[in-house]
Amino acid sequence: MTSYAYRARDRAGRAAEGVLEAEGTTEAAHQLDRLGYYPISIEPRDPGARPGFSLARLNDYFSRVSTQDFILYNRQLATLISAGLPFLRSLGTLRDQTESPRLKRILEELYTEIESGGSFSAALAHHPETFSELYISMIRAGEEGGLLEKVLERLATLAEQESVQRARIGAAMRYPMFVSAALVVAFFIMMKFVVPKFVQLYANFGGELPIPTRMMIFANVMFQRFWIPGIVLLAAAIFGVRFALRTPGGRQFWDTWKIRLPIFGPLFLKSSLSRFSSVFSALLRSGVPLLKTLEIAAATVGNVRIKSVILGIRESVQEGQSIAGPMRLQNVFTPLVVQMVAVGEETGKLDEMLEKVSDYYESEVEFAVRNLTTAIEPLLVVVIGGGVLFLALAIFMPWWNVVSFIKR
Repeated sequence: MTSYAYRARDRAGRAAEGVLEAEGTTEAAHQLDRLGYYPISIEPRDPGARPGFSLARLNDYFSRVSTQDFILYNRQLATLISAGLPFLRSLGTLRDQTESPRLKRILEELYTEIESGGSFSAALAHHPETFSELYISMIRAGEEGGLLEKVLERLATLAEQESVQRARIGAAMRYPMFVSAALVVAFFIMMKFVVPKFVQLYANFGGELPIPTRMMIFANVMFQRFWIPGIVLLAAAIFGVRFALRTPGGRQFWDTWKIRLPIFGPLFLKSSLSRFSSVFSALLRSGVPLLKTLEIAAATVGNVRIKSVILGIRESVQEGQSIAGPMRLQNVFTPLVVQMVAVGEETGKLDEMLEKVSDYYESEVEFAVRNLTTAIEPLLVVVIGGGVLFLALAIFMPWWNVVSFIKR
């Protein structure tokens, strides 16, 4: 079977485009005819390519579906399916009702592709900028297990939790980021306009200057000569780091060390474990096979290191081992997770145990985020106090020496 991208018009003269599977262009044309379309063009389509291109698509590239629209779409689609409406009709209803131009265009493309015989998950895969790997994997599992309604509800809940968590982290980081930005601006102003005046003044002093003053003068000379190349190098470094994090090796390195960072490391780890436990519990309770559940849950954690560990556990389970056994050999799972999984396997209530783990770590993450500012404030005080003390010593120690010399 070959994928064909088509452009056509329906009996009312409205334009349509999409993708369908056929043995050849003739069969593709017959499929369009049976669907009530008059073909305009039918062309073989490269795997992974998206149909067509237009200024609207270019605009879509720079726009995103808002979190609120995304959550509402999932909730409404789950409600329509549970009410007994056919899937295509449910999707068409959402397409006609949504007020988001970006989401409306996506739903139109999904509708056309599914109407042409494609699956929902396959159609979603053509929009990776909107639907994550987790989303597509869970939808695929829902299709295979006949659990699409429950999966959509769970996805909406996960999106809501992530939205709340991002908002809390943003609120907690607002003060430290503001202070850090103020420090950078203050440092630039001091080095550019204030310190040079003192450097000229101290150049007329006789004798040896104190060490803090010499350090300040050296820093000022380096700043005056190299501040523009320094900014260029800093921008290049930021770009290089971002590029490295997009490579498999760079992402693996960062995700391994991210969960070991002070203050933030436990927060990242607990967040990943909470998401893993929540998705694992929901899929098991929905009747998804264990191996498929592990595969999907691995894609939910948002950490390449933890994902590779979970996939390794999946291979061990496939060979006949338990889940808790391989977990004990890894350093990314806390004793709480291992113990709860072991109890769940012994009692046959693994989904309940994992749900308790998810609830516990979710409350832990919420508590940690709420106290994030409190944890960072001492570090900010030390940094600010150290900088002020250094400048004070560098500026005033020569004057103290002069005063002491005059008194003599």
